[in-house]
Amino acid sequence: MNLENKVAIIAGATGGLGRIVSRIFAENGASLVLIGSKQEKLDQLVKDLNLSEQQYQTVVADLSQDTAAPKLLEAALQKYNHVDILLNFVGGWIGGKSVTDTSNEDISSMIQQHLWTTYYLVRAFVPHMRANQWGRVMIVSAPSVAHPQANGLPYNVGKSAQEALMLTLAQELKGSGVTSNIIRVRAIDTSSEPSDQTKSWTTPEEISAAILYLCSDEAQKMNGAIIPLYGS
Repeated sequence: MNLENKVAIIAGATGGLGRIVSRIFAENGASLVLIGSKQEKLDQLVKDLNLSEQQYQTVVADLSQDTAAPKLLEAALQKYNHVDILLNFVGGWIGGKSVTDTSNEDISSMIQQHLWTTYYLVRAFVPHMRANQWGRVMIVSAPSVAHPQANGLPYNVGKSAQEALMLTLAQELKGSGVTSNIIRVRAIDTSSEPSDQTKSWTTPEEISAAILYLCSDEAQKMNGAIIPLYGS
């Protein structure tokens, strides 16, 4: 796919998924704004991908702070003048306890990592995309949103809130040229040697293929979609 002249914001770029998506986007010609929490990891990613100076921008940011996203937008526009694609891979997992044993802090942490980071990014970048009448916003979620598992309350709550944001946004973006979509996976296999345990997991390459399609003009009518990439 040709992503030349497209600028992609990749939040969580130095994680297992973010690194592969960044590589595949670069191979398809996109300019990348790579966001992470540590500059040395961002520098290593740029080195590994062998990116030209014009093809990337790195930004260290704490996206749980509401002041970070507007600064990101300003920096991206200073270099590229436009932003087209917003991918948020920020967020971890907290669980392992029953509902009655779960702490307030664990729930708040998951809401902060999944809902608020996405909300702050959307609030900053989507108005710019709407003004340009083209844009793609995506997250990676999990089927536990629809079918919550025991002992997973914090993550289930955080991801449910994040999906609600994305689906609400999709309704508001109808006819704007900007789309908001969700890709669901059970687990991501970032290992170099798949095992019997991981053979049913989703690979970053499979996720990247779905993201690339959603970025295409052929997918312009896919808005508010939840794409299951986890088999039966």
